[in-house]
Amino acid sequence: MRIYEHQAQELLARYGVPVAQAAVASTPEEAAEAFAGLEVSRAVVKAQVHAGGRGKAGGIVPVENAEEAAAAAERLLGESLVTAQTGSGGELVRAVLVQAAVEIKREFYAGIVIDRRAGRPTMIVSAEGGVEIEEIARRAPEKIAHIPIDPLVGPQPFEARKAAHALGLVGPEAHAAYRTLEGLASAFYELDASLTEINPLVLTEGGDLLALDAKMVFDDNALARHPEIAALRDTSDQTEEEIRAAEHGLSYVAVGGNIGCMVNGAGLAMATMDLIRLHGGEPANFLDVGGGASPEQVTVGFRLLEFNRLVETILVNIFGGIMRCDVIAQGVIEAARQVRLRVPLVVRLEGTNVEQGRRLLRESGLRFVEAVDMDDAAAKAVAAAQGTSGD
Repeated sequence: MRIYEHQAQELLARYGVPVAQAAVASTPEEAAEAFAGLEVSRAVVKAQVHAGGRGKAGGIVPVENAEEAAAAAERLLGESLVTAQTGSGGELVRAVLVQAAVEIKREFYAGIVIDRRAGRPTMIVSAEGGVEIEEIARRAPEKIAHIPIDPLVGPQPFEARKAAHALGLVGPEAHAAYRTLEGLASAFYELDASLTEINPLVLTEGGDLLALDAKMVFDDNALARHPEIAALRDTSDQTEEEIRAAEHGLSYVAVGGNIGCMVNGAGLAMATMDLIRLHGGEPANFLDVGGGASPEQVTVGFRLLEFNRLVETILVNIFGGIMRCDVIAQGVIEAARQVRLRVPLVVRLEGTNVEQGRRLLRESGLRFVEAVDMDDAAAKAVAAAQGTSGD
């Protein structure tokens, strides 16, 4: 789960990370009031979207008075901001952050992410931060330091000191960086984040260290432990199907094609979508019902696919490992009867109790096309969507 910059800054501030003065606004009038309330001579109006690259896309506007703040907010609010991280459709701006401008002496990068290859969190810092951090990673990776964190014991003080040293700071500035990085690591660990990032972390001309931007992403599977974090979720950019799927523990993303997919496992789901495209079709969605889906969840999945009027065929591709094929077959039968399918159904089962599952489907009276493997399933689903036999 992602949150907005202003939310991330508020959370990090609780852990001792110094942040710039700022206020959120959702109307031009509120932006003008926010500027006046900061009591500064300069500020920046920043579009609040779940994506980086805003500066290059015109999503960060410097202003010098309340009137300019209102004008900047009026231009940004309601705009679909397109950045390198949003895709061509952009992301709708529903709020802006009016943040006090500061005189910057140096810019740094600091973040913590899960290193999948190492199997542990890793603190990443660079003495060169700002909008060009991606370019630095490509051009001069030696300027980026990686400090692994033991997941069993959590972040330790020496790791924050090592990271502060990597920034090239000394004296009081190094101590401030150490405290900031220690707070960043504590927030990551205690809030079950999968990413915490400050870019840029700046040293001001006055000698202060400030987080001028912040990003946080959380592990969805841990949100039950953090209801205060879950409450920050913004569902305004999600479809009704995505919201319903999340409520029932399903992962669903619509992608615009006409072949509805119900699969267990994210990797298998992606492979299924690739095979559909290989055979000349277009998947309508990504739908992962997980390794232990119940018949009730399968029914919800079918309803999600039926709700999408673009869907002309449904492909069920299940590999029964922990999940037994006879259980999933029973779920498919019950769901199909309740939903009253209006489109052809292609089913491929493999794995634990596969013969029992296939027998249940054959004896159910349910009209479906049986597939022997993934390639066969994708080919038959494409043929059904195109109105051909697939033989």
